Amino acid sequence: MLTVEGLTAGYGPLVILRDISLKMLKGEAVAIVGANGAGKTTLVRALCGLNRAHGGRIVKNGIDITGFPAHARPRHGMAALLENRRLFGEFTVRDNLRLAEEAGRKHRGRDLRFTWDDICDLFPMIGERERTRVELLSGGQQQMVAIARGLLLQPDLLILDEPSTGLAPKVVKEILQVLHNLRARGMGILLVEQNVGISIEITDRAYVMSLGRIVHDVQGNEWRSFMQDERLAKAFLGQ
Repeated sequence: MLTVEGLTAGYGPLVILRDISLKMLKGEAVAIVGANGAGKTTLVRALCGLNRAHGGRIVKNGIDITGFPAHARPRHGMAALLENRRLFGEFTVRDNLRLAEEAGRKHRGRDLRFTWDDICDLFPMIGERERTRVELLSGGQQQMVAIARGLLLQPDLLILDEPSTGLAPKVVKEILQVLHNLRARGMGILLVEQNVGISIEITDRAYVMSLGRIVHDVQGNEWRSFMQDERLAKAFLGQ
C-alpha cells in the first residue's frame, strides 16, 4: 500500500527528516510515535505533499507520488486529518462534506468505499446536525466532521495527525470506536499520536522517531513491552 524509501524533507532549506524509510501493507494500522520535536508532523506533511521532498521516494499502490502536489494525492487513495482540521467554519456540515463527496466521486466513479449513509452510521451527530454551521460545533464534533470529510475522498489509507489532542475523554472514546470500525472495513490507518496508549489500542505496530529519523521499528509482539521499558519510553517518547 505505502512504501517510503530514504525520504528527506523539511521546510525550505531546513532539513527535518533524514533518510526515512517505512512500509505499510494493505489494511494495516501503523503508529508513528516520538517525543515533541521528533519530526512526526513534518513526516505527515511530506506524505501529504504539503512539504516538498528533498530526496527519496513515496510510493502509493505501486505509483511514485513523490513529486505530486497535495491536491492530487487523494486520487491515489490517500486522505489526511491534520491538526488544524482546515474546515470551512461558515459553511454547514453538509456543505463541508459535499465538497469532499464530489471530489471522491470524480476519482472513484460509482465504486465508492463510503456513501453518505455510511458516514451517518459512523457519525450519528453528522446526520443530526448536517445543517449546522461548522463554527458552531464543539471541537470534538468538528474533529468528527474532519474525519468524515477524509473518508468521503474515498481513501484506502487514512493518515491521522494527533486526532485526540484537546478533546474530552468521551469524544476520544467515540473516535476510537470509529477507528475500530474503519479497521474492520479494511481501511489502512497511519496514526501519529502523542497518547501512546491510544496508539497501542488501534495499531498493529509502530515506528519510533527521534530527531527526524526512525530509530525503532516496533513489531506487534513488541509493542507493549516497548512501552514497559522505562529507558526507551523516556529516551524516545519523553515519558
